[in-house]
Parts: sequence; C-alpha cells; structure tokens
Amino acid sequence: MPPLDPTPGLTPSSATGEEPGGLFAGRIPLQGRSVRQHAARGAIVNAAFQLVVMTLGLLKGVVVAAFLTPDQYGVWGILLISLATVTWLKTVGASDKYVQQSETDQERAFQEAFSYELVLTTVFALFFAALLPLLAIVYGESRLIAPGLVLALTIPLGALQAPIWVFYRRMEFTKQRLLQSVDPVVGLVVTVVLAATGSGYWSLVIGTVAGVAAGAVAALLFASYRLVLRFDRGVARRYLSFSWPLVVAGASSLVVAQGSVIIGEAELGLAGAGFISFASAIAFYSTRVDAVLTQTLYPAICAVKDRADLLFETFETSNRLALMWGVPFGLGLALFAPDFVEFVVGERWLPAVFLLQMFGFAMGIGHIGHNWDAFYRARGQTRPIAVWSAIGMLSFLAVPAPLLLLEGLDAFAVGMGVMALVSLGVRLVYLKKLFSAFRVIRYSARAIAPSVPAGAAVLLVRAIGNAERSGAVAVGEVALYLAVTGICTLWLQRRLLRELCSYLRYVPAPSPGV
Repeated sequence: MPPLDPTPGLTPSSATGEEPGGLFAGRIPLQGRSVRQHAARGAIVNAAFQLVVMTLGLLKGVVVAAFLTPDQYGVWGILLISLATVTWLKTVGASDKYVQQSETDQERAFQEAFSYELVLTTVFALFFAALLPLLAIVYGESRLIAPGLVLALTIPLGALQAPIWVFYRRMEFTKQRLLQSVDPVVGLVVTVVLAATGSGYWSLVIGTVAGVAAGAVAALLFASYRLVLRFDRGVARRYLSFSWPLVVAGASSLVVAQGSVIIGEAELGLAGAGFISFASAIAFYSTRVDAVLTQTLYPAICAVKDRADLLFETFETSNRLALMWGVPFGLGLALFAPDFVEFVVGERWLPAVFLLQMFGFAMGIGHIGHNWDAFYRARGQTRPIAVWSAIGMLSFLAVPAPLLLLEGLDAFAVGMGVMALVSLGVRLVYLKKLFSAFRVIRYSARAIAPSVPAGAAVLLVRAIGNAERSGAVAVGEVALYLAVTGICTLWLQRRLLRELCSYLRYVPAPSPGV
C-alpha cells in the first residue's frame, strides 16, 4: 500500500473533487462551525466528560478492591476478562462499519447494521455461555458458572444500545455521551452499595448487568429510527469483510488476556489471577481515556478518509493530546505504585507493585501512535490490525507466558514490557506505510519531555528527604509531580493548546469549510 503523503500543496478540490463542506453535507450537522472547530470542540469537551465517566470506573475498581479479598477479585477478574473479550469481538465491527458507510437511506442503513449486530449478539452470547463450563474446568472453580450466566445477559442487552450509534455518526456528542454515561453511573452505584453490604464478587456481577440494562433503556427511549430487522446478504458480506480481521485481532487479545490469567492462577492461585486482573484494570483505564479521544474523532476521520493532509493533521494532533495524558500517567504509576498499594488499596496487594510499575512503563510507550488503527478502519483496511494483534499474541507466548511459568510475577511484568516494545515496533511500521511524513523520534521526544523534569523532581525529593514515608508525604510528592508536569506541558505544548482553546470559542463560519 503506498503511503498517504500529506503534501502541503494538496488542496481540498484536488483531493476530493468537491468543496470541503461537501464531505460533511447530510452527515454531520456543523451548526455554523468549521470542521476543525466542530471536531476540536467535540474531542475536548466530550473527552473531558467521558474522562469523568472513566474515572468512576476506576473508582469502582479501587473501592471494591478494598471490600474484596484477592481470591474474590480473582473470580471476578476471570469473568471480566472473558466477557470483555467476547463483547469486544461482538461490537468492534458493526458499529465502526455503520459509522463509515455513506448510504442515502440512513434509516435503512441503521436497521441493517442493527440486524447484523443482533445476529452477532446471539452467536456470542451462546459462545460465552458455552465457554463457562470450560473456564470452570480450566481454573478448577465451579463458582464461575452461576455469575457467568448472569453476566451473559449483558451481551444481548448491549445490542439494544445500538441507537447511540446514530448520534455518534452525526457527531452529536452531548446526546451520545449523556446516553453512554447511564451505564457506568448506574453500575457504580449498584456495585458499591452491594460491595459495602458484603456481597463479594456478586456486587460486581449484578452492578454490571444493572448498568447495561439501564443504558439499553435510555438508548431505546431516545432512538432516532425504528428498530426493524432487515437482512440483506450483500450488506452482510460487506460487514463481514470489514469485521473478520477485527475478530481475528480480538481472538489474539483473548489469548493474551486469558493466557495471563490462566497461567497466573495455575502458578500462584486465585490471588495471582487477582493481581494480574487488578493491574490490567488500571492499564485499561489509561487506554480507555486515549480511546475516548479517538472514538470522538472517528466519524470525522471517516468523512475525510481520502484527504491525506487532513488525515495526518488529525492523527498528529489527536495523538499528541493523548500522549499529554498517557505518558505522565504511566510514569506516575511507575513512581507511585508502592504508595498506591500501601495507602490506598492495602498491603495484601503488595505482590502486584512491580507488575503495576511495569504496566506503567508499557502504558507510557503504548500511547505512541495508539490510535493508528482508527485511520486504517476509516479507509476500510482492517487486515493490518489483525496482523499487529497476531504478532502481539506471538510475542506474549514467546516471552511473558514462559517467564510467568518459570520465574513468577515479577518476571512476567518484565515480559509484558518487552511485549509492549514489540507492539510499538509493528505499529510504527504501519504508521510509516500510511503517513510518509511521520517522524517517530522527534514526535516521541516532544511527548515525553514534560514528564522528565516531573519525575526527576520527585526522585530528587526522595533522595534528599529524611521524613518517614507516610500518606501525607506521598500526597505531597504526587502534587509536586502534577504541578511540574502541568507547567512543563503548558510551556512545551503551548502552541497546540492555544490553538485548541481557540476552537472552543464559537465563531460562526461564514461558509462551510475546513
């Protein structure tokens, strides 16, 4: 595939054969804004809104960890990883393909996409139910079956949230995000209440089902189109061609996720599965924040998929924003993981400290080019995503898995760091194929720079300080780290931040434009 060369001289007319506004006519209501204004406002405002929702999810995990034992959390971790992977396999194709399409009859297009989703939902719900006895045998835990069957309800209930896709495609972010917030908010409240009353892992199970059900009700109440079943073989083939590489990618992720927990449980018991699940939950929080930004921009990426200049600009800007968050979070986790365990979740999680630190390293480098796959999906080229995931799976089987078997949890953590480097290397190869102007060294150095003085300041304070380690000392160091990171980010990224802030000031565009 020849790279997309974002040539500075490429004009809107030469790239598309039409005026820029024509790319969005009838697709995205710009409301008098330019495309950049609309996309930037949506990315910033709604990413901040969704950040609150994701923080609630992290809060749920931390609060529940204080009430549950590692063994109980291990049961939940096994179920959660299994359900999350199956659910991801189910949803990653249909919604993305629906957003990408440009059919004249949008109601019919939605109904066809919903019908395809419903078929997948039925198949994967049955698959998850059939998987439960096997999981119980593999882990030697019959406790997995009953809560797993209850959790299986979230798969068909999740399909009923499909009406939210319409608002997503139109980039009507307020409606989309408000509807999406129902699920995690209800889930948090129900889970915490039940956990506090001693319900154990059932608090997480019931809370998850309650949240998904509430989200489905909200989506149905505000549906733009009728939920009519329409099956068309041609449409199904197009959806299948788009989604099968993503299913392969999901299967590779399943091997990594399940392999980690299975080997951890076999070598270290349920507590080992709990340690790995807990560290994975923290890492998931970090990547979800990045994903929110990418998902916000995906409809606009689809609309300009033939504009090389706009694609590269969108990639560079969005990834720089994600790195402003991802690198400081990863380094912060590496620096403060011991304090987090000692003063927040409790010393029974002490064996997971080094694992959390290595996951912090992996998260930091994992944000470099993290959203590359959205640009391939927007162009309908999903096979590279399958190749990348398969190589990641093979690197897991070659390094972290044997290390966990032979040397234990800390060696596994080192192996996961190696796997993150392999993943980054493959990702950069595909980025270079797509964008010939991409320069990874300059790009990465600019993103990492604000975290260097912040980390150095914390290490200097620790080196010269004589105070006994306490919660107050840890909080002071965190405050110092955040302050230095913020100041350096404002200084080094001031031009980008100033430009983005200007997009938040609404000025009606005289005519549709980019």
